[in-house]
Parts: sequence; C-alpha cells; structure tokens
Amino acid sequence: MSNTDKKIIECVPNFSEGRNLDIIDKIASAVKSTQNVKLLNVEPDRDYNRTVITFAGEPSCVKEAAFNAISTASELIDMSRQKGEHPRIGATDVCPIIPVTNATMEECVKLANELGRDVGEKLGIPVYLYEDAARSEERRNLENIRKGEYEGLKQKLRDWVPDYGPAVYNDKVRKSGATVIGARFFLIAYNVNLSFDDIRVANAIAKSVRESGFMIKDETGEKKRVPGMLKYVKAIGVELREYNISQVSMNLTNYKETPIHTVFETVKAQARKYGMEATGSEIIGLVPKDAMIEAGAFYAGNNSEDELIKAAIENLGLSQLNKFEPWKKIIEYKLATCPTTSFGRAEWS
Repeated sequence: MSNTDKKIIECVPNFSEGRNLDIIDKIASAVKSTQNVKLLNVEPDRDYNRTVITFAGEPSCVKEAAFNAISTASELIDMSRQKGEHPRIGATDVCPIIPVTNATMEECVKLANELGRDVGEKLGIPVYLYEDAARSEERRNLENIRKGEYEGLKQKLRDWVPDYGPAVYNDKVRKSGATVIGARFFLIAYNVNLSFDDIRVANAIAKSVRESGFMIKDETGEKKRVPGMLKYVKAIGVELREYNISQVSMNLTNYKETPIHTVFETVKAQARKYGMEATGSEIIGLVPKDAMIEAGAFYAGNNSEDELIKAAIENLGLSQLNKFEPWKKIIEYKLATCPTTSFGRAEWS
C-alpha cells in the first residue's frame, strides 16, 4: 500500500482525571508505547477534572492504543471518588473513533464494535455504543447515555443493558464506571468565555443556542420544547473557578454546517442581553484546518492561509486562557510533523 493509500483514523478519548499529572502521564504513555500510533495532544483541565487525549494512526494500531489507554485508566482512576464540573459516566467517559484519511465511517463503526467487545469482555467494563455505532436511535446521543452520570449508573445498568460488558453493578464497575464508544464525524470541543462568573447566565445562554433548546410549560401546563438557535450544537454552562469566569461549553458536531465563527458571534450576542461580554474562547483538543480558515475568512476576507488562521485566533480570542499555537492545535499541522509512513512516538506538551 502506498503512503497516499494508508488508512488513518483519529481517536479522542476523554478521561475523568484532569488534576493528577502522574495518572495522566501513565495513560498517555499507554498510547505512546503502541507502535504506529502518533500521540497528537494531551489536554488536562483541572476544573472539569478531565483530560482529552488525541491520537491517530492505522486502524488496528489505533484500536490497540485505545484499549491500552482505557485499561490503564480503569486501573488508576477510582470513579467512586471522582468529582469535577463536567458530566461523566466512567474513568474513560467517552471514546470516539473518527475517519481522517482514506477511511470510511463504516470502517470506524466496525472498529468501535471490536474495541467495545474487547473492553467489555477483557476489562469487565460496561460499554454503550453511540453516534454512528449506536444500535438504536435513543443511544445515538451521548447525553442520553450519560444522563444520571456515574452516580446514576447502578440504575442505568438496570434500565439500559450495555451493548458490551456486564449489566451488573459490581466492585469493578463501581471503580471504573462505564464507557461510551462510537464512531462520528469530527467534533470540535469549543468553549466561549464570559466576562464574569455567573453559572445561571451561562446555562441560560447554553439553552438558547444549543439545538435541543429547552423545555417550557404552555398555557395548559403541558411541557413543550423550544428549539435552540444553532443546529449541530450541544451546550452546557460551566464555572471556571481558576479564572473566576463562566463558560458556555459546547460540542460542535458538524462545523461545516454550523461554523465556529457563527457559534462565537451567536453566544456573544446572547451574552450582551445579560449585560455580559464574550471575551474569548478556547478549543479543547484539535481542530481541522478548514474550520480555522473559514473563521478567518469571515473576519479577514480573502487572504493567505497564515493570515486567515491568525485572524481566526485573534477574533475568536483563542489565546485568552491559553496560547493557541497552530502547529499544536490544528490536526493537519500535527500530522505533518510525522509522516504517515512512519507514525512514531511523540512527546506531549
């Protein structure tokens, strides 16, 4: 197979540990020790108590690396003691598999099933399949599976039989929680920073912009859903005590249909209704180059690639909390630092 024909997929597991750097390093090392996989990014968050790890490579190697990381996390993270701002259901909360180069969604669905079977049978962790790998419509949405979070897992296992692994709440599951594995389009984890810490306002903005919207009672007392402003957007409000601000924390599930700049400008307009400002934003994990270029073009018109990316960084305020470095955050630039002919080990920063 030529270099241009190689199948490359990405995996972006989210782990429920963002404070203990020794544990985070051991999970990252489980990925780095897997041949023909490149570790692209490790991004811990203390307030969320959550770390997003991104790696890519050939399908079978990515599956092995994901299994190694999930196994390590289940040994080192005790969910019965875990607390954090972000919703979660297990030590490895969610593990999406994403087609990047010469790979199809069908191949990623197959891989998600193989990984789920291994995690369920070999590690004894309940596994739910989501997004394109879901076996029923109600399980496509991560929020549906994660409803009740870890604290409600004992009841969840009674009501929702896992796709793989045990359906009983034993000592092993008490420690590891469950894991959600699936295949999906590239998701951008995107948070908009508000000018001060008010979780009520952050939640109100999240409800108004997210596709699912919010529930109200009509004049007869019946509940009905009011749809949100933006399709392909999931959102919650969170507090960032470290910075004394709140955020609208979002997942953009189809950035081609609802671009980053549209999301930022919409949140900014909603924030002003509450006397607040959207002071900047951050991208958690990696972002496709075309998403950055489109945002740059919105603010700067026709320009060179470098100038468009600079315009996106500046106008979205992507360096407000942590410096946005394109060669570390844009997936095409990260992959280019290590040719696909020899995915090797890479230090994370």
